[in-house]
Amino acid sequence: MQPKTIQLPSQKIAYYESAGTGSPVMLIHGNSASGRSFQRQLESDFGRKHRVVAIDLSGHGDSDPAGDLSAYSMPGYAKVVAEAAQALGMEDAVFVGWSLGGHVVLEAHNLLPQATGFVIFGTPPLAFPPAMEEAFLPNPAMGVGFTPEVTEEQAAAFANAFLAPGASIDLAPFVRDILRTDGNARAGLGASIRPDGYQDEIVIAANLSIPLAILHGAEEQLVNADYIRGLTIPTLWRNEIQVIEGAGHAPHWEQPEVFNGLLEAFIGETQ
Repeated sequence: MQPKTIQLPSQKIAYYESAGTGSPVMLIHGNSASGRSFQRQLESDFGRKHRVVAIDLSGHGDSDPAGDLSAYSMPGYAKVVAEAAQALGMEDAVFVGWSLGGHVVLEAHNLLPQATGFVIFGTPPLAFPPAMEEAFLPNPAMGVGFTPEVTEEQAAAFANAFLAPGASIDLAPFVRDILRTDGNARAGLGASIRPDGYQDEIVIAANLSIPLAILHGAEEQLVNADYIRGLTIPTLWRNEIQVIEGAGHAPHWEQPEVFNGLLEAFIGETQ
């Protein structure tokens, strides 16, 4: 896959675009990942049908590092998503966020008034202060996501936490993305988890007026599904979390056919 670039008011970012021309779908990657992590959506039948765009957030993938370190925050990333949607004519897209990307999608909800739906996965909506011990499962690799300087060994441990335990999947694409991410992005994200550093995502989820789908790998190593099930989400698609068997934190990579089928169903049932 070859990235394209677009100049936004805030910075230049990279993005990947599928061959399809149908309903627009914008994909937002997780912490220390990139748009390349959505290769199995972009190059699938789903991507050949729909106009699917996966952007690289600031300091990730082939996008420029943020000139202002405050941009490495939920509001900063949300601004980039909204600017990219406008520049690419995708204001009415379904916005899909993985892990950090899901938090960014929720943060951007009021900047995307024409969005037709939101999909998040690997993303437990958080209030402030965040109930980290309830929302996340204990995993020592979590700390890597907030560490500026990461060794290859740490990157491999972090990437391994994305998958179902014992999965025989090549970690190299994830490790490359982790190692090339601007370390300030990880440090800045950690520093932004403070009062007024982000909107209350539990309140957002409880007050959305458009459908919200929540997908979840059955063998997640990082996110606690029971925490999410305890939240009030009136527009939750199909009234429950959609659990994907044989997948962990990265079901779009581990079980792409099932994942893509759920995206297709969400679009078909909500538009």
